[in-house]
Amino acid sequence: METNPSIPNGLWLPLITPFRDGMLDESSLRRLVRHYACEPIDGLILAATTGEGLTLDEEEVEHLVAITAKELTAAGRRLPLFLGLSGSDTRKLAKALGHSAAWPLDGYLIACPYYTRPSQEGMIRHFSTLADATARPIMIYNIPYRTGVNLGNAAMLELAALPNIVGVKDCSADMAQSLDLLRRKPPGFSVLTGEDALFHTMLAGGADGGITASAHVGARAFATVRHLFRDGDAPGALAAWHSICELPRLLFTEPSPAPIKYWLWRAGLIDTPEVRLPMLPVSDGLAAQIDQQMERFWILAPEGSRP
Repeated sequence: METNPSIPNGLWLPLITPFRDGMLDESSLRRLVRHYACEPIDGLILAATTGEGLTLDEEEVEHLVAITAKELTAAGRRLPLFLGLSGSDTRKLAKALGHSAAWPLDGYLIACPYYTRPSQEGMIRHFSTLADATARPIMIYNIPYRTGVNLGNAAMLELAALPNIVGVKDCSADMAQSLDLLRRKPPGFSVLTGEDALFHTMLAGGADGGITASAHVGARAFATVRHLFRDGDAPGALAAWHSICELPRLLFTEPSPAPIKYWLWRAGLIDTPEVRLPMLPVSDGLAAQIDQQMERFWILAPEGSRP
């Protein structure tokens, strides 16, 4: 079943951006997209936090989108593509929406303005202006521990009334706020958790899915948890979650996406685990832990994985 790109739900993957010698690694990107086209994910986010979007220039982002869309078409998979955007200048973001209007995208994931810490009304006007600047769907990315500002539920619900504000990636770090939003959200507005470690908890509370970086190495396992919930098998979903619940903690032991890139490199899906400064490669200690966990979980460790 194909995902309706205008109503985000299910398991979405915030795709890493592979690099080689400081440049976008097109060969690894094509390999990644072909791989995940065969995995049980419901959408892709490009150039967001996990994709190191703030280190990419506009030409690289356009190239990233074009290659991903082309490879999905070649694989015969219709997956919605959302582009991650962030910034504190509403005008610049509106221009970015205009510049990307002709790109093969289905929507945007836009973070709350960072550093400037605007008021709730300021954020309402910010997102309203951006919604007016594009006909495409917008998901709000609420992650106050990165941006320094939290979009409260009153403001979120006001924005949810706009026709192309279709959901939120919820990383509020406030479970009471998240559960209140799940209780009050209107039809047609999706709440996807962005906290991998809370995937099961949020689904139990009624979330529509997750944007889950850990699904790079455990897509089928995360999808199983969601499908069991959807089928009404709460005990089965909990048992499935217990089998993978340590994975997010491992992959976020050090700043993401370095641990994920190391795992994907060991699995042979990307040619290097390279990240861009200020991110650093994983430590030797974490690399050893990941090596051990690959053997334990045997998740995404195909034949030919690197010794």
